[in-house]
Amino acid sequence: MNLRTLMLFSVLCVFWGVPYFFIKLALVDVSPVCVAWGRITLGALVLIPVAWHRGTLMPVLRHKGAIVAFAVAELVIPFSMIAVAERWLTSSMTGVLIATVPLTVVLIAPLFGVHEAMSTRRLIGLVTGIAGVMVLLGFDTIAGSAQWLAVAGLILAVIGYAAGPLVVQRHLAGVDEIGAVAISLGLASVILLPVALATMPRQMPSALSLASIGILGLICTASAMLLYFYVIHAAGAARASVVAYISPAIAAVLGVVVLHEHFGIGLAAGLALILLGSALGSGGAEQSASLESSHNQ
Repeated sequence: MNLRTLMLFSVLCVFWGVPYFFIKLALVDVSPVCVAWGRITLGALVLIPVAWHRGTLMPVLRHKGAIVAFAVAELVIPFSMIAVAERWLTSSMTGVLIATVPLTVVLIAPLFGVHEAMSTRRLIGLVTGIAGVMVLLGFDTIAGSAQWLAVAGLILAVIGYAAGPLVVQRHLAGVDEIGAVAISLGLASVILLPVALATMPRQMPSALSLASIGILGLICTASAMLLYFYVIHAAGAARASVVAYISPAIAAVLGVVVLHEHFGIGLAAGLALILLGSALGSGGAEQSASLESSHNQ
């Protein structure tokens, strides 16, 4: 990477490392689905005009089924489930658990007709990552049915995030990425609108919550996606995907330093094992779908 690309890559790592922190702040007086809807809608308002200017909206609409599947898997389910889970889990633990997405992609890829050889390195990575999840949940305090249900919600989010790029790889290859994401954000906003209206706060949320949603939508979603595609074109998808291994660490540091969340041995060891397992399991190969790391939104 040249200096400009390296600097933008560093900014991208920050943009995708801070969402869990701002979700936690927004949840003070806004419902989880409203938080998800707000950031998705703001992202759509930014990216749809960009895609329109590029002339990529109409070609994307020829792939309606795949776009619906991508919007639900990559946006509706994960964004909602993460916000719900953070009502009971720390932002740092949420970020670390989401870091298992690369491993989950490897596990569910055959279900989408994507078959890759299971090398020894990849197998070791899967075992290491699973061990990391067991350490994380076994040593750090997960108490009560509410927290375990929150973990279950994050598992759904992880599966959705993993399915999204596989849908792209199988059904949206060659489709303009910004156009696909823009349309998907618009569709996801429409899908979540009824629940968002039903759970809308009865009084005006605090400035902190509104600002947090604004940052989530404008910075962590729209701007981050534009930066991500720039880094892909400048440095390649494989290098761009490294953000998946840096952003969880940023989420953990923010949660501990700013929100004073507990950072026990289980979280530290789980983070290390999950990131090592993801690096080994993904194999470091060039991704065939350029949206592979979009789960860090």
